[in-house]
Amino acid sequence: MAGKKIMSSFATAEVCDSHASHLANGDLRALEPVFKIYGQCRAFSGPVVTLKVFEDNVLVRDHLETKGEGRVLVIDGGGSMRCALVGGNLGQLAQNNGWAGIVVNGCIRDVDEINGCDIGVRALASHPQKSNKRGVGEKGVPVHVGGTLIYDGEWLYADSDGILVSKNELSL
Repeated sequence: MAGKKIMSSFATAEVCDSHASHLANGDLRALEPVFKIYGQCRAFSGPVVTLKVFEDNVLVRDHLETKGEGRVLVIDGGGSMRCALVGGNLGQLAQNNGWAGIVVNGCIRDVDEINGCDIGVRALASHPQKSNKRGVGEKGVPVHVGGTLIYDGEWLYADSDGILVSKNELSL
């Protein structure tokens, strides 16, 4: 597996302290602290797969149906608070297919089900309404999430303190 679901050997705060030069030059970025924590994995990391959608989760399902191989799906949902892009079924699918985590710039639903999944999930909020099913969106494009631009293939590190994105895998 490329990523790790549980990382007891590092904390994002320590990563920031020990990689100050990477923070200064932008190779390591901290996302704004706007995300709520869901799922059983409080800490997770892995290579990023980006997806840009708006109130439509067809491409989200398409991605989560593939082998995750420890990757993290970063979904730019435009920050929409009008419907959920990930629910309990997709959380279970992500867990079963080996995804390390999901970060949603938008909402999730079925919170109790997602909290039962052995995966890390971050989202802005929960919303009971499901999304549209049109299949519109973009894969593998740079996305603006948490106040930073995130590129497909970068590395994401998340724990209870926050979320970091690095241009390369860090030695921890």
